[in-house]
Amino acid sequence: MDKNLWKNPVFSISAAIIMILVIIGAIAPVKFGEIAGRLFNFTTVNFGWFYLLAVFILIIFLIGLAFSKYGGIRLGGEEERPEFSFFTWIGMLFSAGFGAGLVFWGVAEPMSHFFSTPFAGVEPQTEEAARIAMGYSFFHWGISQWSVFAIVGLVIAFLQFRKNKNGLVSTALEPVVGDKPIVKSSIDTLSVIATVMGIATSLGLGVLQMAGGLHSVWGTGNSFMIQLIIIFIIFVAYMLSSTTGLDKGIRFLSNLNLGLAILLLLFVLITGPTVMILESFTLAIGDYFANFIQYSLRMQPYKGGTWVRDWTIFYWAWAIAWSPYVGAFVARVSRGRTIREYIMGVMIIPPLIACLWIAAFGGTALWNDLNTQAGIAEAVNADITTALFTTFNQLPLSTLMSILAILLIFTFLVTSADSATYILSSMTTSGSLHPPQVAKFVWGFLMSAIATVLLYAGGLEALQTASLIAALPFTVLLLMLTLAIVKLLKHEPLPIRKADLSRFRRLEKAANKKNKT
Repeated sequence: MDKNLWKNPVFSISAAIIMILVIIGAIAPVKFGEIAGRLFNFTTVNFGWFYLLAVFILIIFLIGLAFSKYGGIRLGGEEERPEFSFFTWIGMLFSAGFGAGLVFWGVAEPMSHFFSTPFAGVEPQTEEAARIAMGYSFFHWGISQWSVFAIVGLVIAFLQFRKNKNGLVSTALEPVVGDKPIVKSSIDTLSVIATVMGIATSLGLGVLQMAGGLHSVWGTGNSFMIQLIIIFIIFVAYMLSSTTGLDKGIRFLSNLNLGLAILLLLFVLITGPTVMILESFTLAIGDYFANFIQYSLRMQPYKGGTWVRDWTIFYWAWAIAWSPYVGAFVARVSRGRTIREYIMGVMIIPPLIACLWIAAFGGTALWNDLNTQAGIAEAVNADITTALFTTFNQLPLSTLMSILAILLIFTFLVTSADSATYILSSMTTSGSLHPPQVAKFVWGFLMSAIATVLLYAGGLEALQTASLIAALPFTVLLLMLTLAIVKLLKHEPLPIRKADLSRFRRLEKAANKKNKT
């Protein structure tokens, strides 16, 4: 192994910490799960409000920045244009940002809210419960999660492509914290650990759903051994893909993911309750806007309860844990776009696709429970990993669609893990755009290992706990990034608008004509 790699403190310290967690989790899974549970309770009980406020502040800041005078600044040279086509760009965002998680929760979340409502006064499994379930699901998969990814990616892309600096979080924070080596190494190490835990959560969720799908189609069971085999196959696949580089493997898989997702979406739209899906989509969009501020800042300090903690705070923490990786990846594929185009694209297009997905799949499940008493909500409550496949049973070609869904989850997981190995390797090799293969192998192995340990220690609950714990300190860094980009943009010359340029040329022409006379 490359000795210089281990001399990098970010690589050696973060890899050692993750490896220690893997060993402890493998040797004492019960104790590991208990400690993780205590940390989960500590962070959510005491700092849940901090997650909610931080994400809300990021949304307001990014929207204001997009419409400010700085929105026309390009993430690259003034004459530079986007490296990837719009379709490929959206495909990469879709795959890296939330694809596998959306496939898992697209049916599971609205049906969970339908079975056990977010508000105590609403009767479960009624039309009112269905409307609230859809509206809250839209909220959780809307712009809030993507604001977290967007702020990290924006600062990194600005520095990497406009200022020719490396794409590290510590470099992005230099305007605020300075450039002392120990501070920079600490920030990057924290970013790496948060990323690994966030990826492990997504990888574990996808594996649980794949195992549930295989059981639904072929009756294979959903044992830990089945999950372990799936993780191994995914590991081999994404390590093979990682050897092809960003422009080949990830580009191909991203387009495949988006194509498969569109195929499944169209199938459900056509064969499901089409009018109800479109009406529920429209209604839920309205509910999303009407309740956005209330949901964004909703806490339960007077009557207690854990619903907000178990859902909204989990989602925000999960997104924050993912943000060093997704942000760096989004930055890498957004070269040449303006700040306005970047913010609007990242914060609108993927959430819109997510909401349409939830309306189609979740809406189909809700319609069947309300009109045919299909019992999908009860099935989801019994085993959340089978939510999507139970819904397919109510549609034609259910077996074929289930197989395609399993393939989609697989390709999403491979793409996400492939992207993550690239970003983690870059983060631990001083921001290299071409990190060594050995670094990719180390992080590829450790990601699979920590996901395996978390599944072994407690399944879904342990996965959710891990992301929350890792996210807390990084939330502070996110708020610091807003200060960093403000400081950077203050010293940046504003682009000349076309209207101003035309006016300048007319005045110049008139002046030249006057001088001649």
